[in-house]
Amino acid sequence: MKHRLERVNEVLKRELSELFSRELNFEPEVLVTIPAVEISPDLRQCNVYVSVIGTEYQKSDVIAELEEHRIGLQRELSRRVVLKYTPQLHFKLDSSIERGNRVLEIIQDLDQPPDADEQ
Repeated sequence: MKHRLERVNEVLKRELSELFSRELNFEPEVLVTIPAVEISPDLRQCNVYVSVIGTEYQKSDVIAELEEHRIGLQRELSRRVVLKYTPQLHFKLDSSIERGNRVLEIIQDLDQPPDADEQ
């Protein structure tokens, strides 16, 4: 059963990513991706983790827009993915990509030699 849920998660992630890019128009300077999807074992609830690269205002704006289009996304998803139930989507902000970028910035700062002015 666990492997089936993993496959369903991957299919939902792929289909939702495509729906996001085709059906929704976010601001051009905002990057929206889906790093993970977790469906409940009964296939009725689905957490969609959304990563947004942009300002705090843009992040809340993206989540609000997704919530506004949730029913339409669920309807389109039910046409594309045949499951016993159409899962109810719950959008959650995922900041793991930003945390990873911050860690990379810190590592790059450590790798740079000190300026000659500081000696």
